[in-house]
Amino acid sequence: MMSNPSPNTSPNTEIEEVLVHKPGRMSRRTSRLAFGLTLPGILMVLGVVFFPLLTTFWISFKNIELKDLRAPKPQVSERIRGDLEAAGDEAVYRFSLSLPKNPGATFNGLGFSDVWPKEIQALEIDPRCQIDGGLIDCELGHINLDDRYSEKINIPIRALAGFDAEIFDPKGSDIQVRGSATNPLIAKPFTGENYRKAASTRNFWGILLTTFSYTFFSTIGAILVGLFAALLLNQPFRGRSIFRGFLLFPYVAPVIAVALTWITLLDPTSGTLNALLVQMQALETPFNFFGKTSQEFTIFGWQMGFPVALTSVIVFEVWRYFPLAFLFILARMQSIPQDMYEAATMDGASPIQQFFALSMPMLIGLMSTLFMLRFIWTFNKFEDIYLLTGGGSGTRTLTLEVERYFSVENFGAASAIAVVIFLILSGLAILYFRTTPKDEGL
Repeated sequence: MMSNPSPNTSPNTEIEEVLVHKPGRMSRRTSRLAFGLTLPGILMVLGVVFFPLLTTFWISFKNIELKDLRAPKPQVSERIRGDLEAAGDEAVYRFSLSLPKNPGATFNGLGFSDVWPKEIQALEIDPRCQIDGGLIDCELGHINLDDRYSEKINIPIRALAGFDAEIFDPKGSDIQVRGSATNPLIAKPFTGENYRKAASTRNFWGILLTTFSYTFFSTIGAILVGLFAALLLNQPFRGRSIFRGFLLFPYVAPVIAVALTWITLLDPTSGTLNALLVQMQALETPFNFFGKTSQEFTIFGWQMGFPVALTSVIVFEVWRYFPLAFLFILARMQSIPQDMYEAATMDGASPIQQFFALSMPMLIGLMSTLFMLRFIWTFNKFEDIYLLTGGGSGTRTLTLEVERYFSVENFGAASAIAVVIFLILSGLAILYFRTTPKDEGL
């Protein structure tokens, strides 16, 4: 006989007790085992992702140059100053030591040892050195590398009986050097000098504006052209697959090949495009598309400048990367049920109305995701601008600034700009994820 539930117990309470039932011992053991098996892989992935990032942050607060990343290595050499030709002759046995300048670093326990030739006698010896058992050993202690270290240890010598100048060779044995240098990445103090140096770079804010302009218009242009191409090639016609394959060429071709092709086509002296425009009388003289910073013109009495080289680079970026947007957008359009368009056609909707009412709601999430991805990739682009203009004519971006500091071996300033790029893109990514609906995107 079933007992009636107590007055204070409701069916919902019984369901909640079942739903919050704690996992059993076997289930917990299985979970711990699974976590233990996947933990090494998780740690490896985190290490690959975060270690370079943390290193860049660390170096950005250190005044680090390329030479600081290499451990200072002492250079020690030996030679005879004077002539030793027979027993009784006197000369000077010299050891020369040097260490490169490395501000903030020290070399600890610098010392060396070498075989002392038995054919010569030391008349006087440096107090930091001693000769014992056919060996000379010198202990120089700690060396401050704020300035370049150079020192010579001179030992007066005399040739002993049995000395033979023809077989005597002071360099016949290798000098054994000991000691270790402090790591500049740890020893050097933290400083914000790299960020001040980056921000005080000539026209830094102009470079930042150029970076955003180049990235934004290249990204928008590539997506719009990709959308237009997808609308055209979504219609059935003979040879459609061949045309789709041709549209992929700009994206799959090597960047150095297509960049040099564009440079050749737009060359002001021998370029094909300039020759055609001059013959068609569209231009009076050839135009330097990649070498001219700005072209002045007047609109309604307002004097304005048009960024020629930057626009040319943006057009190249749109041409090269629109196939990626074309592929994604076309795939999404083909997944839209055709019944919707047929019903809209029967209701009298025009193609434009069908596009905005049916296609765009299906594509907006994909296009926003494409915009975010392409924005990040384009913001970090280096090789395209470097090949086309080298960063000249008003096309210098933050990534080229990173390369410029690396080229002068200033790793600290280069890392500081890299951190600025990371923070900007991280902020934009966070803004994107917080404003994009959960059901949108790829």
